[in-house]
Amino acid sequence: MVPTTWPHSGGFVTGATASLRKTLGGLPGVDQVGLEARAAGLGTRSIKTTAKAWAIDLAISMVDLTTLEGADTPGKVRALANKAMRPDPTDPSCPSAAAVCVYPDMVKIAKDTLGDSGLNVASVATAFPSGRAALDIKLADTRDAVEAGADEIDMVIDRGAFLTGNYELVFDEIVATKEACARPDGTHAHLKVIFETGELQTYDNVRKASWLAMMAGADFIKTSTGKVQPAATLPVTLVMLEAVRDFRAETGRQVGVKPAGGIKTSKDAIKYLVMVNEIVGEDWLDPDWFRFGASSLLNDLLLQRQKIATGHYSGPDYVTLD
Repeated sequence: MVPTTWPHSGGFVTGATASLRKTLGGLPGVDQVGLEARAAGLGTRSIKTTAKAWAIDLAISMVDLTTLEGADTPGKVRALANKAMRPDPTDPSCPSAAAVCVYPDMVKIAKDTLGDSGLNVASVATAFPSGRAALDIKLADTRDAVEAGADEIDMVIDRGAFLTGNYELVFDEIVATKEACARPDGTHAHLKVIFETGELQTYDNVRKASWLAMMAGADFIKTSTGKVQPAATLPVTLVMLEAVRDFRAETGRQVGVKPAGGIKTSKDAIKYLVMVNEIVGEDWLDPDWFRFGASSLLNDLLLQRQKIATGHYSGPDYVTLD
């Protein structure tokens, strides 16, 4: 049986390197043709209007409303946090988003704005989006975000190390980042591990990265930073869903999945929800286990929600621009 996490003490213990490589090397190869055909087939499923209304509300509750720009300001972050709490101020039945995702220096502003709403603050860290920095800098980045109040940390793996087969370095950095997520009270900020799947080149690599991250202690695995294309795709997400399903079967530990980047419409979001239901089941149809990394998606979800409620589309000024 694969352990939930590997032993770690500032580096691999004796035998762990061989065990990691044996586990990753023993993963079955991905049938690209079969995978893409299945993803395409799931993407054609239609659902009834009542189910669509439920799916749209569920998707809204799974959105990590995100702003990760150099021009971010406190005012923009406050506005985003307020929108996350009340996506449709005219309709109190509209669910809130799952989280607000910002850079570490904006965490306190987001946290103060959200108050006791129950929404999470997520923060990118570890030299996002490139991951090109020394480990001590990456860990300082993480600790700063946690100390500012981040509930979740979205880290990026070293894709260069992964692609050259240095899986031990990638593993160790994830373990160290997880340790840096610790709070003084003994709890931890949840750790989402971003692969940047558009740079991993093959579905086999996506599967290996998924298992590596989960063995290192990831709470979520995430497709992309949103800064590289292609970002989230149905086939890539299918590979990751299969990985979390199989990992839970092996270890008993459930890990979340977050596709991010390029998901813009309600139709897109529903395709992902259908896939989640088909591949991993209802246990993952919850914001604690599945998220969308998106901002423009929320606006389309709100417009489609209004269409179902009133029978017509609202004007372009019905939703705020992010």
